[in-house]
Amino acid sequence: MNLRNQSAIPTRSRLLVIASLYFATCLTAITLDAAEMEDTIVVSSSAFDHHGTVPEHYSAYGDNESIDLAWSNLPEGTVQLALVADDPVVPMPQPFVHWVAYNIPADAGGLPGNLTKDAVVTDVDGLDGMINGLNGLRRAGYFGPRPPADGKLHAYHFRLYALDAALALPEGLNKEEMLEAIGGHVLATGMLMGHYQKED
Repeated sequence: MNLRNQSAIPTRSRLLVIASLYFATCLTAITLDAAEMEDTIVVSSSAFDHHGTVPEHYSAYGDNESIDLAWSNLPEGTVQLALVADDPVVPMPQPFVHWVAYNIPADAGGLPGNLTKDAVVTDVDGLDGMINGLNGLRRAGYFGPRPPADGKLHAYHFRLYALDAALALPEGLNKEEMLEAIGGHVLATGMLMGHYQKED
């Protein structure tokens, strides 16, 4: 494009293009920052120890009940929490998502076991407003480990995000949508990891 044609582009349009590129760059940086954070939140469960074995009861081969979770060492300024549980060992381009939860009150202290799979969590002390997002099956709520019965050991990451704002996110978000929505609000993260395998 010559200078005459370039100068014909409206200044406002050029500014909008520049602003869009700047926003996209910032969003990418925010995502990388959250992904590269050192885990400082302590996440635990009575179901298994960190790096322990997830009991079959909590798998989709068993009763498919969600595990209980507890956490501590939230950073100052934490207003809300979000959770993602996934399996990065699956033979897929992206980890299989087993649970997405958000709008979790910062003072909840944890999640009880066998939590409802309803999209909106009600009648659970301390969890008013919590939402179960969409798992890898496009269903709301927890879906337990169900790897192929080939004996391969799978890893299940339960990652907690401490947020600096009450975001009031809508129902029906999947992992990618939720992570995009909390971008720029993540103060700290923590992870509990468990293993599960199904023999032939």
